[in-house]
Amino acid sequence: MDIHGENPALESEIERYLKTGDHDQYYRAWPEGGMLHRAQKMDAALREALIARVQDCARNASAPLSVQETDLTALTRAKVLPMIHGLFPQAERDVVVGVLERSVVFLTPENIAEVLEKVSFLSTAWDLANLYLTSIGAPCLGEEAIQLEGLSEETTCFVSMRYFSQNDRFADFIVHEAAHIFHNCKRETIGLPRTRTREWLLEIDYRKRETFAYACEAYSRVLELSSSRGQRKALLDEYAATSLTGDKRVDDNEIVDILAEAISSRNGWKPILRRCSPQRRNPQPGTIGSATIE
Repeated sequence: MDIHGENPALESEIERYLKTGDHDQYYRAWPEGGMLHRAQKMDAALREALIARVQDCARNASAPLSVQETDLTALTRAKVLPMIHGLFPQAERDVVVGVLERSVVFLTPENIAEVLEKVSFLSTAWDLANLYLTSIGAPCLGEEAIQLEGLSEETTCFVSMRYFSQNDRFADFIVHEAAHIFHNCKRETIGLPRTRTREWLLEIDYRKRETFAYACEAYSRVLELSSSRGQRKALLDEYAATSLTGDKRVDDNEIVDILAEAISSRNGWKPILRRCSPQRRNPQPGTIGSATIE
C-alpha cells in the first residue's frame, strides 16, 4: 500500500520538513500505530524524502580533487594539536587528540546519504543537507536555511567541502567546530576522570560558546601565519579591521580583546578559555555553600 499517495496530511508534513526543517513532534500525520511506531515510521519517511531531494538537487556532483587527495585524519590532527596542547595537561592530550582526529566529517557526494540517514536529529539532518548543497553551489532547500560552513553534534563535527576553497585567511572551520566538541563531550565518555568542577572536556559558559569557537579559530590562524610577537600583533590588527564575524551571537570587539590578551601571553589558549569559562561565585565569608555559620 502506498501510504504516501493516499495520505495528503503525510505528504504535507514531508513537504513542510523539506522546506523548513520543522516537523510535528507527535508525528500525527502517520496514519496508524502508537507514538513510538509513528515516530519511527515518520523519521524514516522524512529522512528518505530528504535524501531523495538532496540527491536530486546534487545530481552529477563530485568531490573536488583537493578533498579526494587529502588525508583528512592527518589534516585534522595537525589543525587541532596546537589547541589541545594549549588547553589540556600532557596526560590527557593523546586521548583528546584521538577523539578529535576521528571527529571531523567532510560532507561529500559519497557520504551525504549515509550522514543524513544516521545523524541523530531530523533538524540536524536538514541543516547538514543545506550545508552540503551550499558547498556544491546548489540552492538551499528553504529560505530559513542558515548559511553554515560547519556544524557540530556531540563528538562529531561536519565540515563543508568549501573548507578547501575559502579565501578568508583567519577562517578555519575544523578548529571552530572542534572547539564546540569540548563543551559537547563529557570526560567520562572518552575515559577521562570526572572531577567536581569538570564534567565536560572543557567548561565553557553557554553564552560564550560561539565566542570561544571564533576566538580559537582566529588564534589558531594567527599562530600558523606568524613566527614572532610583532607578526602576531600585525595579524591581530588585520583581523580587527577585516574579519569581523557578522554573527549576532557574539561581540566582535570582545573577540578582538580576547585575542589581544592571547597574543600577549606565553600560552594564548589559556586566556581564551578563562575569558569564556563560567564565572564561579566565591562564597561570602562566614558561609559554607548556602548555609550560614552561626
